[in-house]
Amino acid sequence: MDKLDARTLRCPLPLIEVKLWLRQAQGGQSLTLWLSDAGSRQDIPAYLRRIGHAVVEVEDTAAHLELVITKAP
Repeated sequence: MDKLDARTLRCPLPLIEVKLWLRQAQGGQSLTLWLSDAGSRQDIPAYLRRIGHAVVEVEDTAAHLELVITKAP
């Protein structure tokens, strides 16, 4: 499983990093993603679900959001 710690990045950089990962990932491959930017915490899960990828929220605290993203086949 790949990992991306984007807690120090501000919108739109986390989304750009996720899009780059999606481009090279194979269907079924997973990414653990950590976000702290308020906009990214809302926008990235919604965007990924809208385009058909599985998103599981592992942890949602005031400090960060941890997601596991599985690329659709």
